[in-house]
Amino acid sequence: MFLTIIVFILVLSLLVFVHEIGHFLTARKLGTRTEEFGFGFPPRIWGIYRNKEGKWKQVWGGKEVKDVPGTIYSVNWIPLGGFVNIKGQDGECENDSDSFSSKPIWKRAIMLSSGVIMNIVLAAVLFSIGFMIGLPQGVDNLDERAVVSERRVQIIQVLPDTPAQTAGLKMADIVLSVDGQEFTRDADLQAFTGQRQDQELSYKIQRGNEILDFKISPELTETGEVEIGIGIINTGLVKYPWYLSIWKGIKISIVLIWVIIVAFYELIKNLIVGQPVGVEIAGPVGIASMTGQFARMGFVYLLQFTALLSVNLAVINFLPIPALDGGRVLFLIIEKIKGSPIKREVEAVIHNTGFFLLMLLVLFITFKDIARFGDKFKIILEKIF
Repeated sequence: MFLTIIVFILVLSLLVFVHEIGHFLTARKLGTRTEEFGFGFPPRIWGIYRNKEGKWKQVWGGKEVKDVPGTIYSVNWIPLGGFVNIKGQDGECENDSDSFSSKPIWKRAIMLSSGVIMNIVLAAVLFSIGFMIGLPQGVDNLDERAVVSERRVQIIQVLPDTPAQTAGLKMADIVLSVDGQEFTRDADLQAFTGQRQDQELSYKIQRGNEILDFKISPELTETGEVEIGIGIINTGLVKYPWYLSIWKGIKISIVLIWVIIVAFYELIKNLIVGQPVGVEIAGPVGIASMTGQFARMGFVYLLQFTALLSVNLAVINFLPIPALDGGRVLFLIIEKIKGSPIKREVEAVIHNTGFFLLMLLVLFITFKDIARFGDKFKIILEKIF
């Protein structure tokens, strides 16, 4: 569990830090002063900056510094990512030429969007590295230049009210063997079980680092097929030449953006019409638990999971919700249409309200996570305290 905590902090720190680097670099490039760029969150431990004479000086603790014409680079006590303080980011100092609020709308939109863009770039880089060393993926209809190793049959769906669900099989389980016979192709496994109606079969399943045994009997379904009620796919570690890996990494990042947007649309639509959402939403506890699982499966699995989280963070943060980057961009669009900015006090109230509601949502999902991952959460707390 100590590994889970450390890896979760490192993954989260990477995602947040890269996001803030995007804001920092574009603000500097577009002539906006960044008052502080920190690793971790305050309170500050230590910082360094150039004074008005151009000499590097140090500052310890959270002491206010007066002679800083540029940026304080700091290390802070809470080791989760980082932050950047941009001058005028809340609408103040609008008469200063180096203030965020004094810049044209298009420059402000770029500064606000740059964190999201950096998260997408990070995902593309991680996927590209993954394809260079071998990334877990479905192996059907691959590019002829792909090199595939460690082929196996993996479960991608467990249907409700079926022998598989009753036995306890889960999505992402790997079928190692059935009655001692190993399978690397889904068609062979389907043919094997299809001939054994009502016979108890011994399934050897890999779940993370665990090897589990299940006794399951295939049944005749309404469609006339004999099966246990799972959807399966051929997977393996897929590797490409370096030049092709870069393109594949960019391509899968773009595809995932669209997939996540569609998933959010379906989620919101189902919530509005009162239908079951059909997916489980994970919060901090759930993500921490999954991070530990992928870390134990191996580096390349953790790499893939981090890339997926980075794309998720990008899409979520660009939703037109107050307090998020997408919500702030929405206010810029309204300002462009309206011809004048919304009152700073009104915008602040809206963003603060949005932030409060988001925190309530996170709290609600966290309680659900604790219910789902209660045993693991208890172990983590015991390790900490």
